[in-house]
Amino acid sequence: MASDSETERYRQAAEDALQQLDWCIGYLHGIHKTKISAQLARNRTHIKRNLMQHEAAPIPSEVTQET
Repeated sequence: MASDSETERYRQAAEDALQQLDWCIGYLHGIHKTKISAQLARNRTHIKRNLMQHEAAPIPSEVTQET
């Protein structure tokens, strides 16, 4: 069984990875790769809600309807 400190390290690593994913989604959205950014945003939401059991706030590329 993982210790509390080990669990915290894994949780922090997951949060850091999601922050990097947020940046990538924003970048792709900014260069008008909206289909890719929208799919990644849906994946991010799934990870946060279903795997990490957190509410996922929408990021701009999820709510913007550019094509």
